[in-house]
Amino acid sequence: MADLRTCIVAEDETILRHALVAELRRAWPALQVVAECEDGASAVEALAEHQPDVAFLDIRMPGLSGLEVAALAAEASPRTRIVFVTAYDQYAIDAFERGAIDYLLKPVKPERLDATVARLQAQESSNNDAASLAALLDKLGALPKPAGAVEPLTWLTASAGRETKLILVDDVAYFQADNKYTTVVTADGEALLRTSLRELLPRLDAANFKQIHRSTIVNLKAVAGIVRDENGRGTVRLKQRPETLTVSVPFMALFKNM
Repeated sequence: MADLRTCIVAEDETILRHALVAELRRAWPALQVVAECEDGASAVEALAEHQPDVAFLDIRMPGLSGLEVAALAAEASPRTRIVFVTAYDQYAIDAFERGAIDYLLKPVKPERLDATVARLQAQESSNNDAASLAALLDKLGALPKPAGAVEPLTWLTASAGRETKLILVDDVAYFQADNKYTTVVTADGEALLRTSLRELLPRLDAANFKQIHRSTIVNLKAVAGIVRDENGRGTVRLKQRPETLTVSVPFMALFKNM
């Protein structure tokens, strides 16, 4: 029987996150919840920091999705078991049923959680089946957007002093958190959005905009290159900006094919 002691829970809806943590404490009193995360970026950082035995990941989260977090976990915390929490329809559930990675369907039912706990405790290996996880990520990543999904932003309205600028999203080099606001940086300068980074993340095209740090999102089209140092951290060079951007160690896997 596997000796699993720690976990993280990543769910952007506060009520659902607290409910899952409470159910975990009922179903698995010996398991310590070492981090509760409200978005994908904090989940990746928690994985790297705590190296938990288990991660319960909501698939739909602002910024990095649970699928992207799971992919990054292969390097950030390779021994962590992944359990997805999902509101997907039956088509996606079929993909889970054929794989080796467990899932919980929202709203999480106590008896279903009990079954997942029993399955985790019974597994001898402490490693995920990498091939099964990769296949599952491919299948779920190819699913159509859920009904009501918002199209990515094309234009932004931002402030630069007393001037209000209309900025084409494709022209943005990167976004950086600035308290409750977000700094928008283009080749021509900077402006300020009265929107937090967390609120902005779900509205960006995930194919082009990647979070590389808790406080930074970069447009891959604006990246000239990336250098990894001896500690595993990365530095991004931009095509039309002189400054460089720091990539946190857990996010370096995003650039392994670049």
